[in-house]
Amino acid sequence: MTNRFLLTACLLVAACAGVSPPPAGAQEQPVTIESSPLTLKIDEPKATRVGRLIWRGGLEMRASSRNFGGLSDLHITPDGRTLTSISDEGAWLVATPRFDAKGMLVGLADATMGQLRGLDGKPIDSKPEADAEAMARLPDGSWMVAFERRHRLWRYTSLTATPLPVDGPADIGRQPANGGIEAMTALADGTLIAISEEYSLHPATVTGWIGKPDGSGRYVWNPFAYATIPDYKPTALALLPDGSFATLERAFDLVRGVRVRVMRFEASQLKPGATVQPEELARLASPYAVDNLEGLAATRGANGETLLWLISDDNFNPLQRNILMLFELAP
Repeated sequence: MTNRFLLTACLLVAACAGVSPPPAGAQEQPVTIESSPLTLKIDEPKATRVGRLIWRGGLEMRASSRNFGGLSDLHITPDGRTLTSISDEGAWLVATPRFDAKGMLVGLADATMGQLRGLDGKPIDSKPEADAEAMARLPDGSWMVAFERRHRLWRYTSLTATPLPVDGPADIGRQPANGGIEAMTALADGTLIAISEEYSLHPATVTGWIGKPDGSGRYVWNPFAYATIPDYKPTALALLPDGSFATLERAFDLVRGVRVRVMRFEASQLKPGATVQPEELARLASPYAVDNLEGLAATRGANGETLLWLISDDNFNPLQRNILMLFELAP
């Protein structure tokens, strides 16, 4: 066997070895998260920049709970004091980021986990129902969660509440089973912006939707296109403090591994029927720290700088990692 064949075989065996954990349970439980510091670039430990991103610290995370992992989206409160994430097994995580005297990310504390509920009020306990891939914090403090496999939007008044179903775009059900809405954010007026990972109506694009609230709890949806390049598909979306948007785009193959592009586009591009053409801020690939990055959030730092938070989904696979990275966006 060639070395490449052996590597491929090992990766496939490891991928199949991942076992979904049991549901986290309805009641929130404290979780101890152990963190190891990440180096931005493996072969250059003192590196502090990639593209337009300046390194502000990173963590490789493990936890005392079997349900910790699969983290597929991310929200950080404007003050940077509360991290919220959801997993593709239907669990939620809330924790407090910790920083050193220089403002570098060094850990997570005060963590709790629980399981999202279904429409019957019981914890979701099956993968087709539990595959939460995107979340958005609405102006009233509630959460909009996008699920794939059985594509739908549910609104939670709190993470422990029973959800209310929300009518999504008319063609939400046409998305590939494992290629649904992975990128979603909300604007100050409650407008939802959602982008499908794989659903496409035009070449070299994927489909996104702008959902305007109509005042009755429903949304009026209009499509737009998001331009892509070969192999890369969007996995996360965040509203930046200046009103523009950032996205993550992920590519993977067994030869080159995971690669991620961090992108940005102006709000003026986001119009019904238009095609968003994002610009690349940075590209993360080995030897830079990278994994299956699926969550993105943005906040302002203490000095007014824009901070980007990135989190990964390990798929409960022993060859993957749960990582959290923090960057400052250079002017």
